[in-house]
Amino acid sequence: MNFQFAHYNYNVMDLEKSIRFYQEALGLKETRRKEAADGSFILVYLGDGTTGFELELTWLRDWGKDHYDLGDNEIHLAFTTDNMEAAHKKHKEMGCICYENPDMGIYFISDPDNYWIEIIPGRK
Repeated sequence: MNFQFAHYNYNVMDLEKSIRFYQEALGLKETRRKEAADGSFILVYLGDGTTGFELELTWLRDWGKDHYDLGDNEIHLAFTTDNMEAAHKKHKEMGCICYENPDMGIYFISDPDNYWIEIIPGRK
């Protein structure tokens, strides 16, 4: 028996805003979408064009709150980049850097729903 990663899910309040963020901040593109016939949910899958891994963004029409409770936000995705300096500059200009650890050479960005995404240098 063999298992492979498929996708990871984030629930989002404003689907279009989140899609734009992930496109601008990380270059992700929509790969597919599923909409409930009754309009109760929309699932949008984003990919990096290189790996098969996808980020699933879920929008729920009947979610009755104004945000998602992320607790201590200790769960996160991580992305590698081949150019930390350019990535850091872009994310700083976007105003989405929420935590930096220069000693480890990493930083985190925060999406529109306050999910944290770790940015790390690619392996050499």
